[in-house]
Amino acid sequence: MMISELQLKDIIALETGERLGQITDLDIDVDNGNVKAIIITLKGKMMGLFGKEEEVVIPWEQIINIGADVILVKKPFAFPPPSTKENE
Repeated sequence: MMISELQLKDIIALETGERLGQITDLDIDVDNGNVKAIIITLKGKMMGLFGKEEEVVIPWEQIINIGADVILVKKPFAFPPPSTKENE
């Protein structure tokens, strides 16, 4: 599978069914060519300060399944909490 095919798939949290985002990059072990992690840009995040989007690194071990349209992952503990709009 090519990275361009992976980038088209939505990343879904297995526990909640939440769409987390899409793959923007891969962390590859250059010694053996294995993928160590996927890097995603968070869904719904607009360009932040200095034009930098919020990214999350998901270790390869947390990927449960790669399907035709989605990639199921165990939600990382370091994942930022969802934004709430209660004060708006």
